[in-house]
Amino acid sequence: MKGMNPWLLRRPDPLATARIFCIPYSGTGAGMYNRWPSSIGGVELVPVQLPGRANRMREKAPTTYEELAVDLVAGLAPYLDRPYGFFGHCGSALAAYQAAVQVEATGLAVPGHLFVSSQVAPQDGPTGRFLELDDDGLTDELRIMIEERGGNPSPDVLELALEILRADIEVNKRYVVPDPVRLTTPITTIGWTEDREVQHHTMSGWNRCGDTDHHVLPGAHYRFLDGPPELFELFAARMGAKGA
Repeated sequence: MKGMNPWLLRRPDPLATARIFCIPYSGTGAGMYNRWPSSIGGVELVPVQLPGRANRMREKAPTTYEELAVDLVAGLAPYLDRPYGFFGHCGSALAAYQAAVQVEATGLAVPGHLFVSSQVAPQDGPTGRFLELDDDGLTDELRIMIEERGGNPSPDVLELALEILRADIEVNKRYVVPDPVRLTTPITTIGWTEDREVQHHTMSGWNRCGDTDHHVLPGAHYRFLDGPPELFELFAARMGAKGA
């Protein structure tokens, strides 16, 4: 679409009462949110497209979350004109946190909320078994993940997905934050009862990053992809959705 903001798959709804910008997790693009509704009670869910993947494949991928946050906030600035929040899962939760840090540092309208799913606080990482896997191990994980979502990955698809995932993992490895910025933005952490990748009891460190409330929802690491109602209820309640 001519004149389309490259960070977005669609133009934000000018009638939305609030927005949540949803950052894709490591190795994926904004299309991962294709099972989510476009809005919840007037709160628009806006998938974010990152450089170096999908329709932005020819662009240079960021090498740090700090670099990504600078560009992301600048790109989204025209749409921060009403209450908004950031959501991230696993690695993208750190990108979402860093985006909130960047917003507060630049004096723009502060986010109404930061939602972080399946990720330890910045000062407690980097951590996770994916960070230790070699390319063969990551390729196996990608194959399983795609097949579980109903796909049939070809070698070419796996090779491309591995390239993106490996780059994102290296960004995660570089993110060492012993003394995190404490946000004025309130934080909600979301753990999952059957999550084998990031157990919910390891997420308490987010208390150092801002005023935080913690929630544990039923399901495994990737259940959020299906748009569980419990997750959307949290979004609605924190963002003041109509009917929440």
